[in-house]
Amino acid sequence: MSQAETATSHSPEEPGRRSVPVTGVSIPRGKSYYTRELFRLFRTHVPEGASVLEIGLRQRGDLLASLKPGRGVGLDADASVIEAARAGHPGLTFIHARAEEADLGGETFDFILLSTGLAQVTDVQAVLERVRRACRPDTRVIVAYHNALWEPILRLATALGLRRQTGAQNWLSMQDLLNLAYLADMEVIRKSGEVLLPMPVPFLAAFLNHFLVRFWPWHHFGLIHLLIAKPRGPVPELQKSAKVSVIIPTRNERGNIEGAVTRTPELGIGGGGTEIIFVDGNSTDGTQEEIQKWIRARPDRDMKLILQGSGKGKGDAVRKGFAAATGDILMILDADLTVAPEVLPRFVDAIVSGKGELINGTRLVYPMDQQAMRFLNKLGNRFFSMLFTWLLNQPIRDTLCGTKVLSRKHYDIIAKNRAYFGDFDPFGDFDLLLGACKANLKICEIPVHYGARTYGTTNISRFRDGALLLKMSWFAFRRLKIR
Repeated sequence: MSQAETATSHSPEEPGRRSVPVTGVSIPRGKSYYTRELFRLFRTHVPEGASVLEIGLRQRGDLLASLKPGRGVGLDADASVIEAARAGHPGLTFIHARAEEADLGGETFDFILLSTGLAQVTDVQAVLERVRRACRPDTRVIVAYHNALWEPILRLATALGLRRQTGAQNWLSMQDLLNLAYLADMEVIRKSGEVLLPMPVPFLAAFLNHFLVRFWPWHHFGLIHLLIAKPRGPVPELQKSAKVSVIIPTRNERGNIEGAVTRTPELGIGGGGTEIIFVDGNSTDGTQEEIQKWIRARPDRDMKLILQGSGKGKGDAVRKGFAAATGDILMILDADLTVAPEVLPRFVDAIVSGKGELINGTRLVYPMDQQAMRFLNKLGNRFFSMLFTWLLNQPIRDTLCGTKVLSRKHYDIIAKNRAYFGDFDPFGDFDLLLGACKANLKICEIPVHYGARTYGTTNISRFRDGALLLKMSWFAFRRLKIR
């Protein structure tokens, strides 16, 4: 199994081919085990109906076709591969061109795939720069590349006649790939090692490839380096004009309402305005009346009150608030004001400048006020930060900070995919973090000062909620790691 074979296999398609499910993904039967694993990896990250560009066709366009794109374009330097792909998949578009010189006429795509084809190109940086031109701010570039640690094994297989002869090819380390992506003005969001055993050994292959490879140090030894990257740079549509909706869930927070109204700054961009939505969870201390009083007192501010009704938990309140919001950028501000509203412009700037797509506050950098967070809560937060850094494959320092910001467009993607994880997060934080991971969004953290509550009492139960967090972590492990 050579680098060239994984990039442009010329074997004819088998007649009467059927589909077999691989962890919920339909993969054409008749392919090698390794090929099916590679198809599975791409299907994990590319939803049906997306616009997809594949550079260096895999299996004569079979990979591209298996993704069921709404718009599918394949590019390859081998004319015979292009001819076979056009014959086999007439509903897709195939272009005969070298990747370094391809002209796509300014077209952009949701996903751009490089299925180990970088091994054969003359100038990897030039290819990635071409790829960058076909990107929008929300485009995801997925690269599958052979791990350089496997070079001696593959060379030995060639010498023994178990692998066909190939010409000179690039053997790039993970650091090489990261550097080349940086030079092409892209940033890598996630990276992983995949496929420890590229042969269909019963039980052992599934254990190694779907479980053990997720753990240190085994992920370093996978045959495939999988990288998911995004273009660097600002989000033009948000820079021009953006309305910001600030969702404030409340439950017995009457004494904090004045501060929430008067201290929340105007955040809209280009005249977009700022909307404040209070979602009250059946308060008994006069919170609703206090909110209505301030809505009447400040007609200059766009504010509204929504009643949570029979729903329970902050997560339900956040989802109701987001559903009612009309802004382009959605924010969560905890009503206890332990994170100062004055810091919110930093979150808006991070979204608009493209530094991140889910901006998460972290309370665990700066010193805290006394009594702001109990010792056991702090230990629990640090434990879950390490656990979720591993689960999400992105650095997460504080999973439970209530201040989170994302665009309406990206929230709609998370909401659409919510059934993948289920709707049992009462906090709302993990719904967004896990959903952002599934959607391959860039998570960025902003340090915030964490102050002590000045009114009311916390609604968090350390042990009950801690047990629920462990349950959600186990579920996330099964959905994100064992696939």
